[in-house]
Amino acid sequence: MARNVIVTGGATGIGRAIAARFAAEGDAVLITGRRAQPLRCAAKQLGKRARFAVCDCADPRAADELRSELPDTVNVLVNNAGGNTDFDRSHPEDLDALAASWRANLEANLISAVLMTEIVRDRLTDPAAIISIGSIGADKGAGAYGAAKAGLASWNIGLARALGPRGVTANVVSPGYVTDTEFFRDKLTSERRDELIAATNTKRPGTPDDVAGTVWFLASPAARQITGQVLAVNGGEQPTR
Repeated sequence: MARNVIVTGGATGIGRAIAARFAAEGDAVLITGRRAQPLRCAAKQLGKRARFAVCDCADPRAADELRSELPDTVNVLVNNAGGNTDFDRSHPEDLDALAASWRANLEANLISAVLMTEIVRDRLTDPAAIISIGSIGADKGAGAYGAAKAGLASWNIGLARALGPRGVTANVVSPGYVTDTEFFRDKLTSERRDELIAATNTKRPGTPDDVAGTVWFLASPAARQITGQVLAVNGGEQPTR
């Protein structure tokens, strides 16, 4: 049976791969993001069951207005929107700038997920799945970005507890270095790329499809007893116990 799936930040990279995985299985997919043109192109390539809505999910007013674009029922929500906003800002020179840089990362990576989850909460089916995209930075330490992703994982624990009785699972997928994304804004040097690959056990970078496959599993019937967890997709760079 086809499902209604929402993927935030679904125009490029990991989000697009996730949306493509669900669309390929015949699900109805709504992708969101801040840029209309990439969204339009992605939705066209995803096929006739895909559509898009322009929305900055970290903006409460924009998120509230998105309600009218949502399907009546939601089977899968993927909170993928985010990224390290420090790449878009100059180094903070005073406390005001420092506070602004931290707030930007928290809003992009945590607040966006909280607001998006809130506006779909009453539309979630039984069963349903919420999957949020975290980061290896939450465990390795990565300034404001890592702290925001760590906050995402902590928030997910309470979310899983609250929604579990309704048949809704909530998990975080935590990638390591993933190639073919806009994450580094073309600022990743070849030397640093080699270091990130060398740090893995698999000796290769992750791909958007690696992450999409894990998200797909967590949204499947096989994962109904998995909730409140963080699943690492990092080639063994940061092992878990």
